Amino acid sequence: MSINERPALSGLISSNLGYPRIGGNREWKKALERFWNGSMDESELHVEMKRLRLEHLSKQQDKGIDLIPVGDFSYYDHMLDTSVMFGLVPERFNYRPAGPVPLSVYFGIARGQKGATASEMTKWLNTNYHYIVPELANAAPVLTENKPLQAYREAKQELGIEGKPVLIGPYSFVALSKGYDHKDLATIVRSFLPLYIRVLSELAAEGVQWVQIDEPVLTTSFPAEDLDIIQEAYETLTQAAPALNIMLQTYFGSVEHYKRLSTLPVQGLGLDFVHDDGENLQHVLQHGFPAGKMLGAGVVDGRNIWRSDLKAVAALLSQLAEQTSATQLIVQPSCSLLHVPVSLEAEQKLDIELVHALAFADEKLEELTALTAALGERNPSALAQVEQSADAVARFNSSAARVQTAADMAALLDKEPQSRSVPFGQRRVVQQDKLKLPPLPTTTIGSFPQTAEIRKARLQYRKGEWSAEQYRTFIQQQIKEWIDIQEEIGIDVLVHGEFERTDMVEFFGEKLKGFAFTQNGWVQSYGSRCVKPPIIYGDVSFDQPMTVEETAFAQSLTSRPVKGMLTGPVTILNWSFERNDIPRSQVALQLALALRAEVEALEQAGIGMIQVDEPAIREGLPLKKEQQQAYLDWAVQAFLVTTATVEPATQIHTHMCYSEFQHMIQSISDMDADVISIETSRSHGELIVSFEDQVYDKGIGLGVYDIHSPRIPDVAEMLSMIQRALRVLPSDLFWVNPDCGLKTRTKEESIAALRQMVQAAQAARDALAVSN
Repeated sequence: MSINERPALSGLISSNLGYPRIGGNREWKKALERFWNGSMDESELHVEMKRLRLEHLSKQQDKGIDLIPVGDFSYYDHMLDTSVMFGLVPERFNYRPAGPVPLSVYFGIARGQKGATASEMTKWLNTNYHYIVPELANAAPVLTENKPLQAYREAKQELGIEGKPVLIGPYSFVALSKGYDHKDLATIVRSFLPLYIRVLSELAAEGVQWVQIDEPVLTTSFPAEDLDIIQEAYETLTQAAPALNIMLQTYFGSVEHYKRLSTLPVQGLGLDFVHDDGENLQHVLQHGFPAGKMLGAGVVDGRNIWRSDLKAVAALLSQLAEQTSATQLIVQPSCSLLHVPVSLEAEQKLDIELVHALAFADEKLEELTALTAALGERNPSALAQVEQSADAVARFNSSAARVQTAADMAALLDKEPQSRSVPFGQRRVVQQDKLKLPPLPTTTIGSFPQTAEIRKARLQYRKGEWSAEQYRTFIQQQIKEWIDIQEEIGIDVLVHGEFERTDMVEFFGEKLKGFAFTQNGWVQSYGSRCVKPPIIYGDVSFDQPMTVEETAFAQSLTSRPVKGMLTGPVTILNWSFERNDIPRSQVALQLALALRAEVEALEQAGIGMIQVDEPAIREGLPLKKEQQQAYLDWAVQAFLVTTATVEPATQIHTHMCYSEFQHMIQSISDMDADVISIETSRSHGELIVSFEDQVYDKGIGLGVYDIHSPRIPDVAEMLSMIQRALRVLPSDLFWVNPDCGLKTRTKEESIAALRQMVQAAQAARDALAVSN
C-alpha cells in the first residue's frame, strides 16, 4: 500500500529526545580542553557553552521539531549533572551542600583531583557512551539547583522555544548508582521523591507543558518486585504536579512488564520501536494502548547512522494509529541523538551511493518532520522524501559489497579451527619456559601519549606534505624513544606505543575491506573524548598486514618481549556503525577471520606475544537476561576464531575496561586468552570481590591505576591494590598494569606513573619472596 492510500494521520506531532552536545566541529570538546589546560577561564567557558546550547536548540527549531528537549545539554555527563543537582558529592571532595556545586568540584568528580580519586565511569547501558556513576553511600540528597527549570527558561527567553525539560527518572537514577544494597532500593528512591516533586512543581508553576523523564532501566531485566516502587514513585510525582504532562521515556529495547507500565499514571509513554526486536509492537497489538495517553513512537534509529526507509516507518505508524489514534502519537527517535554524529554536511569524500544511505542527527530530525508532514498533511515535498528514502535504502542494500549470507559464513567456519590446539595449563608451561618472566610481570595496555607533534606529523603525511619514508622514520623514532623509556623504567613486557594509529578501531578499519570513513562523524564517548566510528557498509575481509612493520621494528630494538597489538572483532563491531541488514554475529565472525590473518602474520614475523583487545565486549551485552548468553556465545566464538591458529608458545593477551564484568567471568575465561588485563582502579577495586566467589585460572592483570585521570597515585596506593588482588588471585598468574592505554596522558604523567607502578610491583615481589 502506498503512503497516499493510507488514511491521513492528522494531529501527528514530532519530538526529539536529545541532541549531540559536541557541536558540528567538536567546539564543545575544544572548549572543555581549553578550560582544563588553563587557556580559557570559567566565564569564557560558560559563554561558549551557552552559545552551543542555543545553536543546537535553534537548529531543532528550524528543522520543525514540535517538542524540543531542553536540559539534555551537559558540561560532561547527564548522570553527573543529576548527581550534583541533588548534592551527591562524595565526601573525599570536601563539599557540603550549600547552593550549586562549583565547577571545580563537578569536574573533580569526573576526572579526579589532588587527594581525591574520580568517581567510577562505566558504560551507559549497552552503548559506547560512558557515564559517571553516582555514589549513594551515606548520601543525604538535597536540591542544589533546578537545572531543568534553568534550561527551560533559557530556551524560552532567548529563542521563544516552549521546551520539553529532560531529566533522569528516580528509578533509573538509583538503579544505575552504586553504594547501596538492592533491598534498600525502594527506600532510597523514596528519599529522592521530595526533590523530584520540587523540580516538577517548579516546572509546572513556570507553565511547562511536557517534561521527559528518562527511565531506560525499564528496558532491562529489572526485578518484577521493583514495579511497586515505580508505581508509587509516579503516582507521587503525578499527584504533586497534576498540571504537568509527564512523558515516561524508555529506549534501547522493549520494556519489561508492558501491561503494568502502560497503566502508570503518566500522560505519555515513550517506546523504542527500532531496537525492540518487534516486542514493543507486539505488546501494543496484544494489549492495546490506554486511551487518552500519548504514545511516543521511537521509529527513527537514534543509535545508528543508516537512513530510514520512511515508507516502512509510515506503515508502522499507521499500524500503531489503528491501536490508538493519530492524535495520541508522537513521532520521535528511538533514543537521544547523542549517539550519532551531528550532520552529513561535511561528508564530501564518501561514495555518493553510501551518502544517500546515511542519516546523522540533523538528517534524522528531517526524517521526523517529513513523516509528520507526509502522514498528517500529505505535504508533496514530504511525500517525495518518503519515496526517495525507500528507493535509496533498497538500492544500497542490493549493493555488490553486501553479498555474504549466513550460510556462506557457516560453511566457511566449518573448515576453520575455532579453538587453541593445546589447553591453557600446557601452554602456560611452554610460554614461561620461553619468556622467563619474573613474578608479577609488568606491562602496559598498548598506547603511549599522542603528542601534538605526533598528531601534526600524521596530518602532514595524510595531506601529502610528508613522504611515506619521512613518516616511517618519524614513527620509528617515537617507537625507539619509548622502547628505551620502558627499558629504563624496568617494564618487563613492552609495547611499541601505537603512534601510527589515530584510533584503535579506525586504524584497522582503514586497512580492512568493507569499511568507510567519515570526515567529521564524531560522537562523544566520555567527557571530552570523542571518537569517529567507522562505517561497516560491506562484507569485511583481510587485505594486507596492518601492524607487523611497527611491531617487528620495536622487537628488533630490545631483548624483552614486545606485544603485538590488535583490536578484537567484537570491539571493532561495537565501536563501529555496523550493518543492519545481517545479524551482528555474522559481521563479528567476518571480522574475526580477517583479524586471524593479521595474528598469523605477526606470529610469522617472530612476535611471540599478541594482545587482541576487547574493551567493548561487555557493552554489546543485550539488556534482557534471556538474550545475553546467545550474545556471549558468539562474542567468545569470534575471539576464539581470531586466535585459534597460533602456536602454544605464542601468548595471547586481551584487555577489557570500564564496564561491569562481574557477571561474565566465565565467558571471559572461555575466551581462553593466556592473560587478560582488566580495569579495576576506577571502580576502586570492586571487581576484585568477584574473584572471592569465582575461580579464574588464567593470567590476569587488574589495573592498578586510572589512566583517565591526570592524578598520579603513589607507590603505596598501587601496592595496596596489588596486595588486595593477591588475596583472591594466585601470584603466579598475576600481572601488574595500568587500567587502559596511555594515549590521552602526557609524557611526564605516563613516565611518573609507570615508574611508580614498577616500584609497587617490585615491593610486592619482595613481600612474596619473604612470605614464601
